[in-house]
Amino acid sequence: MKRYEALAEEVAESIRRGLLKPGDRLPSVRQASAARGVSPSTVFQAYYLLEARGLVESRPRSGYYVTRAAGAQPPEPEQASRPDGESRSVDVSDLVFEVMQASMSREVVPLGSAFPSPLLFPLDRLGRALAATAPQLDPWSTVDDLTPGNAGLRRQIALRYLLGGMQVDAEAIVVTNGALEALNLAIGVVTAPGDAVLVESPCFYAALQILQRRNLRAIEVPTHPREGIDLDAVEAAIARHAPRACWVMGTFQNPLGASMPPERKRALVELLARHAIPLIEDDVYAELYFGSERPVPAKAFDREGLVMHCSSFSKCLAPGHRIGWVAGGRFAGRIARHKLTTTLNTNVPSQMAIAHYLERGGFDRHLRRLRRTLAAQQAEYLAAVGRYFPSGTRVTRPAGGYFLWLELPAGTDALAIQRQAAAQGISVAPGPMFSASRGFGHCLRLNCGHPLDARTQAALATLGRLATAHAG
Repeated sequence: MKRYEALAEEVAESIRRGLLKPGDRLPSVRQASAARGVSPSTVFQAYYLLEARGLVESRPRSGYYVTRAAGAQPPEPEQASRPDGESRSVDVSDLVFEVMQASMSREVVPLGSAFPSPLLFPLDRLGRALAATAPQLDPWSTVDDLTPGNAGLRRQIALRYLLGGMQVDAEAIVVTNGALEALNLAIGVVTAPGDAVLVESPCFYAALQILQRRNLRAIEVPTHPREGIDLDAVEAAIARHAPRACWVMGTFQNPLGASMPPERKRALVELLARHAIPLIEDDVYAELYFGSERPVPAKAFDREGLVMHCSSFSKCLAPGHRIGWVAGGRFAGRIARHKLTTTLNTNVPSQMAIAHYLERGGFDRHLRRLRRTLAAQQAEYLAAVGRYFPSGTRVTRPAGGYFLWLELPAGTDALAIQRQAAAQGISVAPGPMFSASRGFGHCLRLNCGHPLDARTQAALATLGRLATAHAG
């Protein structure tokens, strides 16, 4: 943890414990710098991070103050998960379909949705980009860009990697129909039916669905709510089960929001490389960080070409366009051939429109605005959880993304809460849909990617009442 992050966490803990109350003024940058023995820039970075997370606000010519939304936040989960470590077949699709079907309407309060509000994205600019590029579509581009994707878009993606300090050849990038296809292609080129795959616990439900559809076995590995997958447990699982791949979301993990520190990502890549095990890195939320620096992906430490880095524009720029990609390392050629025999190509006009948008700038400005909005909404949702949910509830505080993971008091039935909430027009994601072993029966995932308006506030109050009734 960097100095500014440690300072920010110390201030955040003081806010959570009530030592700093809503409306209190923080020490000035000069005072904090002198008292802590750090540079003013370190204090500024810490305060910027707290501001991005919605915990403090800057008042011109006055300083930084604790926001009203920062009060009354419940404690964080402290313990890593404890799966049994067995290799098992997966059967979650029916439950996932039931839950997702309950949220497929704009009339439903989308607390269980996997997507942020579509109103957060520059859809008007993307529309103009589509209108500008569609008339210029070269008929032969449907042949020239077949399978690997539009050359201009792959070049722009490679430039984004370069901005993050990574050298990724555009020729090793395959454009896909969203990140989901990228993940499907990646797992498909390194496994066969019956193989075992290491996954986090809890794990993104779509990963489990893919394993189920491909008749693969899941080995759930203990995962900490802040720092991600347990490396000792990974090593033990490799020795016991000889898995063919490892699937990890190392940054703002869905559903926990956990982020592996860079040194742990490096250690994971090196551990897997020693055993020649490919890593499938699902990194769709990496642009949604609240701090001053983009988190480093595991791909940055890949020296053997074993990391397949999968991402998408769906969560940060263009929902509905379904433009994702995979930087496939040594597997890029096999991934392209696999795509050729399945979906063949990705929507060409959408690829051109996004490339046009990226070439003309404005993406980073949009991202800064989006991050501020998501951070502020997270703080509001955390305060609402503190108001409405029963004593003993714990909730994560991710440094990015738009999910909160709630651990309700022991014995609470999250599936019962989900079904009762659905009957009242509220969607929520229960813990068991994130587990091959149907664990986390007392947990919920909340989506805080939508504004906390009166309707959503009332829905959270209803969920809190349901949780209190089941906890009692």
